[in-house]
Amino acid sequence: MRTTRSTTRKSPVTALLTALATLLGIVVLGTLGPVTAHAQAAGDLATGLHISDGRLLEGNGNDFIMRGVNHAHTWYPGETQSLADIKALGANTVRVVLSDGHRWTESGPADVADIVAQCKANRLICVLEVHDTTGYGEDAAAGTLDHAADYWIGLKDVLAGEENYVIINIGNEPWGNTNPEGWTAPTITAVQKLRNAGFEHTLMVDAPNWGQDWQGVMRANAQSVYDADPTGNLIFSIHMYSVYNTAQKVTDYLHAFVDAGLPILIGEFGGPADQYGDPDEDTMMATAEQLRLGYLAWSWSGNTDPILDLAIDFDPSRLSSWGQRIFNGVNGIAQTSREATVYGDGNPGDTQAPSAAGTPTASAVAATSVTLTWTAATDNVGVTGYDIVRVSGGSESTVAASATNTATVPGLTADTAYTFAVYARDAAGNRSARSATVSVTTDKGGSTPGVGCSVGYRVVGEWPDGFQGEITIRNTGATTINGWTLAFAFANGQTVTNMWGGSPTQNGASVSVAPASYTSTIPASGTVTVGFTAAMGSTNAAPTAFTLSGTSCATA
Repeated sequence: MRTTRSTTRKSPVTALLTALATLLGIVVLGTLGPVTAHAQAAGDLATGLHISDGRLLEGNGNDFIMRGVNHAHTWYPGETQSLADIKALGANTVRVVLSDGHRWTESGPADVADIVAQCKANRLICVLEVHDTTGYGEDAAAGTLDHAADYWIGLKDVLAGEENYVIINIGNEPWGNTNPEGWTAPTITAVQKLRNAGFEHTLMVDAPNWGQDWQGVMRANAQSVYDADPTGNLIFSIHMYSVYNTAQKVTDYLHAFVDAGLPILIGEFGGPADQYGDPDEDTMMATAEQLRLGYLAWSWSGNTDPILDLAIDFDPSRLSSWGQRIFNGVNGIAQTSREATVYGDGNPGDTQAPSAAGTPTASAVAATSVTLTWTAATDNVGVTGYDIVRVSGGSESTVAASATNTATVPGLTADTAYTFAVYARDAAGNRSARSATVSVTTDKGGSTPGVGCSVGYRVVGEWPDGFQGEITIRNTGATTINGWTLAFAFANGQTVTNMWGGSPTQNGASVSVAPASYTSTIPASGTVTVGFTAAMGSTNAAPTAFTLSGTSCATA
């Protein structure tokens, strides 16, 4: 949930938060009935991207699962290179922030036409959204869904004929926490207004409660909203931030829609924790993959609070730990994204699997990680990525994914033997035979000769009895660090309660941090960021000394 450009998530009323878990659990799922037959039949006849049997399909009937990120175009109109950068990292969709002129400078027809053209040039599906509606009813500056619908109607000449490439997200988070039951009628009216104006595109509608629907209004009224669209080409978007801090909350919400045959995706989500909770992004991504639902992470870059920047300063070579998680982590974009078949690749008729990749070779063997490299596979259309698996007896488990023929496998145990292999895959989802295996034994651990490092520590925010902190580790050496352990001590009895980008072990004042899969590798002159929340007393002094794998680090 954001105000203006900020990703500082707005807290629901404190008293209501205390009832959150109960409310999420008691919304009656029975109110989501089977999708009506007339909507399904109408959807099957739709032009371009459309809904059928609760699924988002392309015009040729191919299932399309969005894997992408949000990009704040209306605030950074000069950063259009971001679309190419997002695509290069494997995304198949980008959700683009626009303005209808109510709150920010209007994104005019020429601007929107250019965005659509650039999405198509970069072979991305384009979700266009009006951001001015954010938090209506609670934020006095927010615009209405009706005003947003009029904006889309003014763009009809630009958007007509783009149904294969464009989804219209009518309004971002179009209701706050005040009387969220008021969301339903304006949502239906906006949908019908666009249909009466002749729009055939798939329409996307966001939930109230700043998109998180923690009071269950969208879930309870989804069927009536869906039935109000005569075409049936409507998809619901839930935004998952700190409200969704347990696996149960995530899975209950998504399964409620899938079980009812209603289309849904995670239109925004975050991973880093704040004082309101720690989003369970691992369950979000795993459940989306299991249920074959789309997800769009917030956000590429430029947030007022940079904790959710995927790329630092719009630089694709400087992914944050959050960006590494989204693009290169388990169930991430590199591993699960498939390009829309409208662009010619991944045709449903493509049943030819890639050739097997070459036998991996191991390098940069450390105590907790190893880098693998292999000869690239070939394919009749094109290889889009690789899955790296650990082989143990007759079983295997995926440990990393890569868009290239090299990958670092983190999170290993020191002085332990491992066996790895690689699968290649193409845009249609065909997977190669498994490569030959490579066996490697990790180092025994201890200090790492030649490591140079500096550590920056800052308090992001404080509240009574707690705070949020951030640790930035910089590799000041000349070679890549593969695997590390950060150690420091608190001076005032602080206790880590949640952490992202690493896994903490605390014994009294002493804290030891092992890297997450997406922070394990630190290139020369590169940085990774670890964030955390902690309990504290009346004093909150910063640690004064840090070591990385036994080597003392400078403080920045």
